[in-house]
Amino acid sequence: MRKSKLFPIVAIIIFTILLSACGGSGDQKADENVTLRVLVHQNPPMVAFMETFNQQFTERHPNITVDMSVVNANDLSTVSQTRLSANDIDVLDIFGFANGAQPYMKMVEPPNWQQLIDAGLLLDLTGQDFLKNYDDNTINDAGSYNGKVYSINLGRVIYSGVYYNKQLLEQYKIVVPTTWTELVAACETLKTNGIPCMTAGGKDGWPIFVGAYGLLGAIYPDQAALVKGLWEGTIKWNDEKSLEMWTKMQVYARDMMEEGASGIAGDAAPGRFASGAVAMFPGGSWYAPAIEAAQPAFDWGYIPFPASDKADDNKYWFGKYDQGWAIAANTPNKDAALVYLKEFSDPANYQAFVDAVGFIPTQPSAKLNTKIGGEIAPFLANFRVGYEQYWIAPKGAGQFANPWASYFKPFGTDDDPKVLADKVQADLQAGLDAVK
Repeated sequence: MRKSKLFPIVAIIIFTILLSACGGSGDQKADENVTLRVLVHQNPPMVAFMETFNQQFTERHPNITVDMSVVNANDLSTVSQTRLSANDIDVLDIFGFANGAQPYMKMVEPPNWQQLIDAGLLLDLTGQDFLKNYDDNTINDAGSYNGKVYSINLGRVIYSGVYYNKQLLEQYKIVVPTTWTELVAACETLKTNGIPCMTAGGKDGWPIFVGAYGLLGAIYPDQAALVKGLWEGTIKWNDEKSLEMWTKMQVYARDMMEEGASGIAGDAAPGRFASGAVAMFPGGSWYAPAIEAAQPAFDWGYIPFPASDKADDNKYWFGKYDQGWAIAANTPNKDAALVYLKEFSDPANYQAFVDAVGFIPTQPSAKLNTKIGGEIAPFLANFRVGYEQYWIAPKGAGQFANPWASYFKPFGTDDDPKVLADKVQADLQAGLDAVK
């Protein structure tokens, strides 16, 4: 009897020893010291959250050191490709996959994420348990390619909204604008009383475009149709409808922006708005944490950019799938990298992340707990993926092939909407002609 009881115990001990000797199914042993190299783009609330997360992660895993690099968003694609090719990265920040080349696009250069996958540089994540925490549609739309999953998208962002100072609008008896005419009138009232209407991070260029995105969306609410129309020639950047957009963009850049906005850095603009120096701040939902950090008691609201004189046209949010996580295909630290994404994807950790950065969650269990979430909620059912996600320029297109408001003075050199519209269409047409 004693012998028969002993056998299962011995067998269990031997089995455990064998598992230990095998080191599990991963690339490194569980107790092996690992340096996990992580790359993220510069987004202050996100970086602050990741620093805290990394500290907590390494406390749970003393054998893993997290070496996090931060780069400017404009440099992320180039740096990612360089470091992946050099096998110098394990986990990387990557923007959403929604901007894949469409069937009507000819001879285009694929987006960065597609090039990385085609080159075999991103790890196939298909079947990983942590994917179950995310919305299936998001995984399909913003993390998959050719039936395989290469990224987990961490949230959607809105870039067509306008922050406004509730106290200033009440002080000057300005009703929150819901149309273009009301917005123009509000800015005139503010300026008459010595209050600059708007500010933006004009020094960085791109925030001016983001701030005016509601202009594009109000005139072309079906963004996918807009891109297809531009490619097929049924829509032109210098037709009557587009010229309305360019004319309003000039008013926005020239008349609504405060003097000196062209010299303000992107990271400084939220704090300037929060200080009460200006009444409005057109910008993305991701700015909300920076506004709150600058002035926690500041009372602000957030509305869709009222670019049309039809109020119903101004009830849409336009945005994109933002940051995602991917893993290098050739990482020697695959096990540690997968644990990193698994723990980040834990619903409690993910909820803390979206609370910190103001993303619209891509995990069904996560809630819009933040102030920006409450401001977004009334129109969230009208969220649409924006032009930026669909657009891939044809090869040979000139530098002015896209509708950037920063082309106008004082941010750029143009001051005639018609001349600019013709130039942008000509640069686009050069690319379309080149791929015929």
